[in-house]
Amino acid sequence: MFVDDVTVAVAAGRGGSGAASFRREKFVPQGGPDGGDGGRGGDVLVVADPHLTSLQAYLTAHQVHAGDGRPGAGAHKHGAAGDERRLAVPVGTVVTDGVTGAGLGDLAHPGAAVVVARGGRGGRGNAAFASAVQRAPRLRELGEPGEARSVRLELRVIADIGLVGLPNSGKSTLLAAWTGAHPRIADYPFTTLSPNLGVAEAPDGRPVVVADVPGLIEGAHLGAGLGIAFLRHLVRTRVLVHLVDATQPAPVVLRSIRAVAAELAAHSPELAAKPRLLALNKVDAVEPRQLRSLQRSLERARVDPDLAHAVSALTGAGADRLLAAAAAAVSGAVDAPAATTGPSLLGPAASARSRRELRRESTRGRDPTFRLYQGPPARGTVGEVLRTTQGFVVRDPTLVRLTAMTDLDDPEGTLRLQQRFRRAGLEAELRRLGAAAGDQVLIGEHAFTYVPDGPAAPAG
Repeated sequence: MFVDDVTVAVAAGRGGSGAASFRREKFVPQGGPDGGDGGRGGDVLVVADPHLTSLQAYLTAHQVHAGDGRPGAGAHKHGAAGDERRLAVPVGTVVTDGVTGAGLGDLAHPGAAVVVARGGRGGRGNAAFASAVQRAPRLRELGEPGEARSVRLELRVIADIGLVGLPNSGKSTLLAAWTGAHPRIADYPFTTLSPNLGVAEAPDGRPVVVADVPGLIEGAHLGAGLGIAFLRHLVRTRVLVHLVDATQPAPVVLRSIRAVAAELAAHSPELAAKPRLLALNKVDAVEPRQLRSLQRSLERARVDPDLAHAVSALTGAGADRLLAAAAAAVSGAVDAPAATTGPSLLGPAASARSRRELRRESTRGRDPTFRLYQGPPARGTVGEVLRTTQGFVVRDPTLVRLTAMTDLDDPEGTLRLQQRFRRAGLEAELRRLGAAAGDQVLIGEHAFTYVPDGPAAPAG
């Protein structure tokens, strides 16, 4: 089964926790701290594999998790890094964030890779906190949680020549004549439900990859029929060969040419600008007089006669000449700029719009009194804080990370975290928002109880 669009939940590994340990040797009654650091959590990568042709393997992959880092130990022993997880995908896969749609990577070449979730940093052992003032610290850090996100994998077939045309125009038959491929062929529309690839040999002996993709219908750029699932594959081709049924009356042929051209242009200017040849197919079933009349009608419609080729995919008549012309066009075609990684795949306006939509989504299903507050942008102040009827939610990434890496059962670690809260301006921000004694403050996965005369204290 051909699968070209899946969404996978990925989670990088958590960093290993640092160790709180002291040197223990004979005749050394007060050895110094020797707790080692934890190992880094494993990353999740998506890698282009030239041997794959489908994303079917990820249909049942509910979540992909990389390995966690190992904890540190005494004697300055650092934990091992967690195993990374590599998701092999076909060449031509575009990777985007499954929620925001932001571009993460365009794997257009074999071996291309992108990190979609980074492993958490390993926590420091107590040896890292030793100083001239504090010679025997018991403080250590827990490992940082790894990144987790939803990732969309979208395959766009890469080929030198793309065969386009309305359903049942003979694209699969031409592919078979050129390459020896054996796609499913029948005399009804939408025989091809997924792209078929074949390799043809150009007159100069050079291999040429040909893609036969599902038939195009009017309104495809809006999703009609097989819609965008078809059009996106054509973006990666260098030259298009447009097949039309020459057994149809000239007005019908002209309408089909215009319909396909309009769909390509409506999808993207890049598609409309691609070099395109016209193949008048099924000429074995057309009288010579009728074919000449059709060719004159095309000339009157300003179709370049040098780009129009009479062929019969069934008998092979004219197929070699068409392949030679298409291969020559491939050699002269200039590659379209590759899609860049990062948010530029969507553009700044689309990215900003996605963030606004996400913010609206975050308020759905909440109490009507839900309000969104944004801390002042001055340096040293806490970031975003949400106020709900149940309390406060802190979404400052730095504070969330520090909290996750703090052992809240350790008084020294808790005190250090509270000092960081105060320096970041969290206490002042909570007072500004009207926090009262006993209010719950949620930071990451940890709940704290607000104390008016001091920083928040761990709940429970």
